[in-house]
Amino acid sequence: MSTEPDTLRIVIPLTVRRRNGRPRIQPPADYIPIQDAGTDPHVLRAIAQAWSWRRKLERGEVATIEDMAGLAKVTHRMVGRMLKLTYLAPAVLEKILLERMSPSVSLRELIEAADLEWSTQTEIVFEMRG
Repeated sequence: MSTEPDTLRIVIPLTVRRRNGRPRIQPPADYIPIQDAGTDPHVLRAIAQAWSWRRKLERGEVATIEDMAGLAKVTHRMVGRMLKLTYLAPAVLEKILLERMSPSVSLRELIEAADLEWSTQTEIVFEMRG
């Protein structure tokens, strides 16, 4: 018979912090992830919000961008900028939403890329950083 305890205890040094009222687990400061964590949740939320607004406009639930801004409690300029995300190339949306590939550009640059031709959007949004 062994005199050692039967329980194995593993300690993982994590910190729980509240962000926007929700608990969020923070890894140790010296932690370096092996893989990319995936798409930024702010980018995912922005794309989802833009498509929601577009559907409301198409269905006639709101008549103008100003009406949409009033409902969302944001400026009409923000609604107009964010609606550009609905014009991203299907290939870009597939990589971001389905493959969870993180774009190599900021949300602002992603919105600007929506003005470009679909054939060039993928190269610009997922360019390799040097």
